[in-house]
Amino acid sequence: MHRIRAITLDLDDTLWAIQPVILRAERKLWSWLGEHFPRITEAFSPEESYELREEVMRKHWDRSHDFRFLRRTVLEHMAQSVGYSRDLVDDAFDVFDRARNDVEIFPDVLPALETLSVHFSLVAVTNGNADLQRIGIRQLFHDVVTAVDVGAAKPAPPIFLEAVNRAGVGAEETLHVGDNPEIDIVGAREAGLRTAWINRAGDGWPEDVHPPDAIVTTIAELLTLLEPAITHRVASAANE
Repeated sequence: MHRIRAITLDLDDTLWAIQPVILRAERKLWSWLGEHFPRITEAFSPEESYELREEVMRKHWDRSHDFRFLRRTVLEHMAQSVGYSRDLVDDAFDVFDRARNDVEIFPDVLPALETLSVHFSLVAVTNGNADLQRIGIRQLFHDVVTAVDVGAAKPAPPIFLEAVNRAGVGAEETLHVGDNPEIDIVGAREAGLRTAWINRAGDGWPEDVHPPDAIVTTIAELLTLLEPAITHRVASAANE
């Protein structure tokens, strides 16, 4: 770990829990639609909107990694099918997006990121559409790489390699941290990165999957894991 110079970080379920956020955002969007464009909620149920999303994904399989496109396309279809203009989509999506970025960051995250950002290039790597500016932590990251940027989602190598490129280091000098064994850990390892699985729930590692380089239960534990790298960098800087 003393060679690590950059850290790539998954966001959803690594820095905050995402399921309650999405459920709340969808409820707020549906309530807003019912108030301002009631013909939509009269014609469609939330379950039917999910089915429509699946149809959109099948039709636009090449953009299935673009959650923003999928949700906007569903909104556009529902609006036009009941006689509303597609112009409502921007406002409707903004309602969802604001709620989607109203997250409760795990308590260990901010202090740890503030320290890590002093010693490492931090790059967010996400399949989702979290807006770090809206969330209020963009200043802690060197860069943000999304599936939409690259045209491919994790675990595909291109998204990890783009993050490494933006960090300006080698893949072997980069530690990827994420919560999903397949999407984060296997994907990052196949792209040549070092890996750390964040296991907040105390789950067992899948028996058929090669283990990560390290396992942590909080972002704060990365400080201990990466102490050799921090010590090495501080000593190198003192000798320059």
